[in-house]
Amino acid sequence: MPGLDEVSSNLARSLRQLRELRGWTQQQLSKLSGVPRPTVANLESGSANPTLSVLTRIASALQVTLDELISPPRASARRYPAAELPCTRRGAVEVRQLLPDAIPGVTVERMSFAPCSRLVGVPHTAGTREYLMCERGQLQLVASGETYLLQPGDVVVFRGDQRHSYQETDDAPAVAYSFVLP
Repeated sequence: MPGLDEVSSNLARSLRQLRELRGWTQQQLSKLSGVPRPTVANLESGSANPTLSVLTRIASALQVTLDELISPPRASARRYPAAELPCTRRGAVEVRQLLPDAIPGVTVERMSFAPCSRLVGVPHTAGTREYLMCERGQLQLVASGETYLLQPGDVVVFRGDQRHSYQETDDAPAVAYSFVLP
């Protein structure tokens, strides 16, 4: 069970974050909640000891629950070190997932090709589209019975639910990004 100081600190940080996310001043929150502006300022400083009535009016104005108001604020960003992102080797190609959180039907990968390496793609779910972007080096894509030569900056869009393959073609390392979308 969190102590009183921790709850006050959570309230102060959550209240400020929720108010600022809405683009409101303390005065605007005061007007909407019926709580005096100096009380709002004291709540945000962590020095107030509010009544349940004050917390209820603030939560109602912000359209959040009391629990959300006194819980630790949600992080607005999170850093994922490279070592935490799934990475596999498929032959001489390193495939790194770039989305740390699963998004149904969406795959974003960075593929690093060793010189003269080849990767046979695995057909994706029916109806998907794959966007392949070459960042560095030169790649050959075979998809839809066609062959495409990609230079840095080039993008090819193709049906992701078919057989396809990638090959590094100029005896130098290559990097490409694959975006598979429903």
